[in-house]
Amino acid sequence: MPRPRVVAVSRDETHRFSKLPADSITLVAGLGVLGDAHAGTLVQHRSRVRRDPNQPNLRQVHLIHSELFDDARALGYELAPGDLGENVLTADLDLLGLPTGTLLDLGGPVVRLTGLRNPCVQINDFRPGLLKVVLAREDGTPTDEPAPSTGSPEITTARLIRKAGVMAVVEYGGDVVPHQPITVTLPPGPHTALVPV
Repeated sequence: MPRPRVVAVSRDETHRFSKLPADSITLVAGLGVLGDAHAGTLVQHRSRVRRDPNQPNLRQVHLIHSELFDDARALGYELAPGDLGENVLTADLDLLGLPTGTLLDLGGPVVRLTGLRNPCVQINDFRPGLLKVVLAREDGTPTDEPAPSTGSPEITTARLIRKAGVMAVVEYGGDVVPHQPITVTLPPGPHTALVPV
C-alpha cells in the first residue's frame, strides 16, 4: 500500500476562493500558513468573523485528498492544486475517516485535525454543479443543495456526507513541500468523528 504523502501546497494572501500553488509553504505554530489570508490565532474566514471575530481559528490549514479530484474528473470537472482553496493536497490518506485530534506530520511540521470543511455555495460559484462532487446525502446521493452554515442549529442534525477536505491547526511549524511523506498519529481513544468547523 502506498505511503501517504503531500502532493501539492498552496497559499494566497487575499481572501478568494482558490489559492495559488507554491513550491513550499511555511507553517507557523498556532497561526497557520505564513502569508495566507486565513492565518491567525482568531478566526479569519469572513463569514465567521462577521458572526464573532473572537472565535479561535480552527481553520488555519485546509487539507484535501487528491482522490477527490479523481472523483470530480469522472463527473467532468477538471481541478488543479489550490482550486478548492486547500493549502495541502494529499494522496493515499483517508483524511475524512480520521478522528478529531489526529496529528499529521507533514515531513517535520505537524498539524492537528479540528474538523471537516463545510462545503458552501461558493463551490458552485467557482464551477456550476461542482457542489454535488463534495456533498452528498446520508445515502450517498450527490446533492447541490448547500450544507447548513456552521453557525446554524441544523449543522448538528443535517445528515450529509462532506467531502471537501479537513481543517487543522498548526502544532509544530516548518516548511511543507510536495512529495513529503505524511505520518499519522491517532489521538487516545475513544475517538470522535470529525464534524464541520
